[in-house]
Amino acid sequence: MFDLRPVLFVTGVALSVLAVAMALPAIVDYVHGDPDWRVFSASAAVTLFLGGALAAGNHVRHRGPFSTRQIFLLTAAGWLSVCLAAALPFAFSGLHLSPIDALFEAVSGVTTTGATVLRNLDRTPPGILLWRALLEWLGGMGFLVIALVVLPALNIGGMQIFRLESGERSDAGMPRVASVAISVAGLYAGLTGILTLLLWAAGMSRFPALLHAMTVISCGGFSTADGSIGAWHDPAVDWVVLAGMLMGGAPFMVYLNLAEQRWQAARRNRQLRLYLRLFLTASLVLALWLIIERDAKPLPAIRHAAFTVASVLTGSGFATLDWGRWDGLPVALLFFLTFVGGCAGSTSGGIKIFRFQLLFANGKAQLVKLLHPRAVVVPFYDKHQIPEEVSESVLGFLFVYSLSFVAVAMGLGMVGLDLWTALSASASALANLGPGFSPATGPLAGYGALPDPAKILLAAAMLFGRLEMFVFLALFAKGFWRA
Repeated sequence: MFDLRPVLFVTGVALSVLAVAMALPAIVDYVHGDPDWRVFSASAAVTLFLGGALAAGNHVRHRGPFSTRQIFLLTAAGWLSVCLAAALPFAFSGLHLSPIDALFEAVSGVTTTGATVLRNLDRTPPGILLWRALLEWLGGMGFLVIALVVLPALNIGGMQIFRLESGERSDAGMPRVASVAISVAGLYAGLTGILTLLLWAAGMSRFPALLHAMTVISCGGFSTADGSIGAWHDPAVDWVVLAGMLMGGAPFMVYLNLAEQRWQAARRNRQLRLYLRLFLTASLVLALWLIIERDAKPLPAIRHAAFTVASVLTGSGFATLDWGRWDGLPVALLFFLTFVGGCAGSTSGGIKIFRFQLLFANGKAQLVKLLHPRAVVVPFYDKHQIPEEVSESVLGFLFVYSLSFVAVAMGLGMVGLDLWTALSASASALANLGPGFSPATGPLAGYGALPDPAKILLAAAMLFGRLEMFVFLALFAKGFWRA
């Protein structure tokens, strides 16, 4: 058995940070005279006690680097613990949510999925609204650190190609891992502040502007209105949120390159270029459909199409139109974009664009080998040779992702969901999109009417997709727990 103390210590620290965050909605509810401030205060006290006890009881003065198994266990245990603690305010607030609904809402927030069981958000206490936004904001920041530091170190899904260690890639000149994490956190907070000011200037009041800025940059999707962003009926708000979603779905390493005036490194980022091309192409197709099939005027059609494509591609889940009631071409297009997702090293979900680029490079190399059997063909990505282990890792990830999608959809079908609702909900949960593509789970519908077994399965799928499958699968591997 390996040493669990470092894992328990860091988990305790994470819970302590969450407890401090709970104080913010407690203060907001107290100022507004809402009795839920007591719920947040009690939840913070319990969480701080548990987190403090874990941290104090497992502190190791002279600790070496984490082992691979410790990192796997820490990532899984940390996120599970945070989700359970985050559910406490939902479970005991005046909303009177069931334990399953409370856990669903918490998991959806922490994983930045944005699927919700709540209705009448316009009348929801401000503390709960702030708590939902905080969960997505903190969850997005936590995943950024995992995507830039943990997943490459664990060789998950081809992410090792983005290792930050000196000499492994063209990013060798970037700061070391700890400095990168700090820089990303500062950048994340700065972008949130900018979006808050822009949304306020566009017409939102200050509180909704802050909450939406937090959930936009995290590609989360939680809103303060049942009608999502469409409730404002304001083109200026739409464009600001659209820009924020695209920023959240782009690789944050590009922003760090720009901050350090590494213009060439930012400009030649292949992932970012394909991401923007895909966004523009899909937006054009959807805009033409709205104009031809729905008789929309060109400018509103372009705005709504671009907004919807950005929302689905980045896994944000915000809406200006109810795409849950569409059919035909736009649904097929959006369903495809759900699987593609945004860029690696961003807050978005999905399979990620770089994995499709790696697949294309390997497929192209295999085709050349078929035509020229004696040729020595080596696949490249961004002017770097793709190691065989990276190709195998990507194929393994895609296999597990596809298998998970089918398994979750079958499970949802077994608990009573119709075929299309099950398929779209499975895809949305694994990609951390949130809303599905059926009337029952669309962006203006919510998940409150689903049976409890479906909510449990979808919550598990959200975590599974957010942590890229293998973090949890490794815990069940033969020999993981052996000394």
